[in-house]
Amino acid sequence: MVPEILKSGPIAIEALDHKLIEFVRIKGGKKAAELGVLPRGRAFMMVEFEGETSAESDWKARELTDAMKRNGFPEDRILYYDDKDKESALWDVRESGLRATAFVPGQPDTWPGWEDAGIAPDKLGDYLRDYRKVLDTYGLDCSVYGFSQGCVHCRIDFDLGTKRGIENYRNFIEDAADLVSRYGGSYSGEHGDGQSRGELWPRMFGPELMRAMREFKAIWDPEYKMNPGKLIGDPPYLLDENLRIGTDYNATPLVTHFKFPDDHGSFNHATLRCVGVGKCRRTEGGYMCPSYMVTREEEHTTRGRTHLLFDMVQGNIIKDGWKSDAVNEALDLCLACKGCKGDCPVQVDVATYKAEFLSHYYEGSLRPRYAYSMGFVHVWARLASRLPRLVNFFTHLPGVSNIAKKAGGIAQKRPLPRFAAETFREWFSNRGSKNETGRPVILWTDTFSNYFHPEIGKATVQVLEDAGCRVVIPEKNMCCGRPLYDYGFLDQAKNQLIKILDALEKPIMYGVPVVGMEPSCMAVFGDELTNLLPGDERAQRLKKQTFMLGDYLEHIQYQPPKMSGKALIQGHCHQAAVFGLDSEKKMLEKMGIEATIMDSGCCGLAGSFGFEADKYNLSMRIAHRAMVPKIKESSPGTLIVANGFSCYTQIADTTSREPVHLAEVIQMGLDKRAAQQVIGALEHGRVPEPLAKTFTPDEWRKSSLGQVDIRRRR
Repeated sequence: MVPEILKSGPIAIEALDHKLIEFVRIKGGKKAAELGVLPRGRAFMMVEFEGETSAESDWKARELTDAMKRNGFPEDRILYYDDKDKESALWDVRESGLRATAFVPGQPDTWPGWEDAGIAPDKLGDYLRDYRKVLDTYGLDCSVYGFSQGCVHCRIDFDLGTKRGIENYRNFIEDAADLVSRYGGSYSGEHGDGQSRGELWPRMFGPELMRAMREFKAIWDPEYKMNPGKLIGDPPYLLDENLRIGTDYNATPLVTHFKFPDDHGSFNHATLRCVGVGKCRRTEGGYMCPSYMVTREEEHTTRGRTHLLFDMVQGNIIKDGWKSDAVNEALDLCLACKGCKGDCPVQVDVATYKAEFLSHYYEGSLRPRYAYSMGFVHVWARLASRLPRLVNFFTHLPGVSNIAKKAGGIAQKRPLPRFAAETFREWFSNRGSKNETGRPVILWTDTFSNYFHPEIGKATVQVLEDAGCRVVIPEKNMCCGRPLYDYGFLDQAKNQLIKILDALEKPIMYGVPVVGMEPSCMAVFGDELTNLLPGDERAQRLKKQTFMLGDYLEHIQYQPPKMSGKALIQGHCHQAAVFGLDSEKKMLEKMGIEATIMDSGCCGLAGSFGFEADKYNLSMRIAHRAMVPKIKESSPGTLIVANGFSCYTQIADTTSREPVHLAEVIQMGLDKRAAQQVIGALEHGRVPEPLAKTFTPDEWRKSSLGQVDIRRRR
């Protein structure tokens, strides 16, 4: 099929087999939802065309589909896409190949080793059939995908931990290499050979070419000091040398707080996740890894940190285990932003590894001062809320403020947030729900929205009620424990979660959704909760019933009020990693707002990180790398949307702009809609007489309510 398709002049051909689709479904999440765009079948071929105009590319695609139908290809197996969202969804599924096929829950581990052999397209079909026979001979299996221009991607379920398994691996690789050579292909159609295939080169190139390459290398490197043992080394490394696991792999399980259910319940296995592709070394785009983007040091990459943890577990290089200062130093500048969990192809989650490490590193000893001042912010906030004005006075009084910051290990240049005069819970207790007959929704009252920005909670209540919901809040004032993770207080965090499950058990079991305002808190329910308590059915249910506001509004197909203007969205790292940001953009666009998600990565504050005295400068460098310039370049009327406490605090501290939460934007639209309704009623004489006598339609239009625009209403 591929040779015939190539004749039509596509710019891309990509294949997805049934196992990759199965693995995407097992892993679930956003990619699984995108499978709905695929036609009926077990294996799929994606073909894309380009043209000077969309009409030209559409014509090329139609020509191919018509030709396939004439040649007897079943019509119900062909789908033509001319929708950007569906096209993007298809490519997202294809690009998830490595993520989908690596470390699949409930499946044997898969490994590279024969991941990108290149075969001429006209020989590809015969090669794949023979390749499957070789796999069967050695009792191996894999997903096969890609092979655009004949490059075949796969990860195979090798057993690399036993002598017998390694022998099987070697024998398979040798036979696979001979197969590729018979078809005139290349062992590495895309990636380099490195040291893993140097032993195989004579089979592909023959003695004459090998001799010429050795002579050429000897001219430039007569003492073989450059990359000894690799490629054409004399001799090269063997296929089964330097395996990351091997028969001497230390698989002794460690006792941990997190249970790592997606890693066979093993922290050791979690440290194996990194496959070294180095996506975390990029310096532009995405969220991974903000500290590396400014330091450019390998120890601050996701890869560097994970490999250090692997060495710590093995105990060969790092011999002091959980008490290793070297590991602590590398993890110290991890912002726990979870950018790696979302951006890393194999979902390495250094934020979780860091929390686990710190829980053991500090066991039996004191932590830094900021661990107590910031880690237990929910305790201090509750105390401060009793006398908020007095606390604000002293924490912002010159001299006294400096002493308070020093005592808490907080940077002197970092303004302390102000406590609200009235907490959100106090406001809601006095107000109550205004929609007693609507569908019940639990609004999670997080520490930040409750004590510092209750206006976000008020706006969220108004929006949910407009969406037909009956809003309830937990009777008890509870904290998800998010700040505790940053400093390894995992026993305390787990206790907080158990209290939440106990208090909300009945509505959880009844399937009542939990909607949140603060992304970092909702991410606890969507991630850490089931990692700490994987066997608790309530935890599993709560994870599935947890929504960010935008996700829930999209879920119930809410039609927001209309507005106009532009908006820049600063995506919260935890929201991007656990929930995604698409619903934010879609909701704003439904309102009529031209919304753009800034590709600026982490804001740099990252919870408590940017408050710490020794992290402030790095926090500012991260903020000014991309986010701050993009905001400053935007027009004054552009709305800056930032759902997380960290993001909007950092934006307020570093720019002259005051960001808004998604709920506040929709609330503005509701107020504007209400104003327009009043104006219309005034014009038609349908407003109660006292109000009609107070305002004329023109006067109402000029009033603050009639002129609602995109501004923060605080």
